[in-house]
Amino acid sequence: MAASTVTSKGQTTIPKAIRNRLQLKTGDRIEFIEENGKIVMIPMTVPVAKLIGILPKPRHRVSVEDMARAIRRRAGSRSTKR
Repeated sequence: MAASTVTSKGQTTIPKAIRNRLQLKTGDRIEFIEENGKIVMIPMTVPVAKLIGILPKPRHRVSVEDMARAIRRRAGSRSTKR
């Protein structure tokens, strides 16, 4: 079991074995939740590969030119409202 010490500022270092197990990298965010009377640390950073398939497939394809036209139209309508 890994252990760590809390500093006077309430900070601690996550032991390397735990960082490796959770695949934590510098800058990753973590969340602490209480679960069955224990505090659980959950990595908030998800590898991109795990995101595949979470969004529905688009109903139709849109070209880059169509996207640019839609952005210009929307930007033009916003500038006239100000």
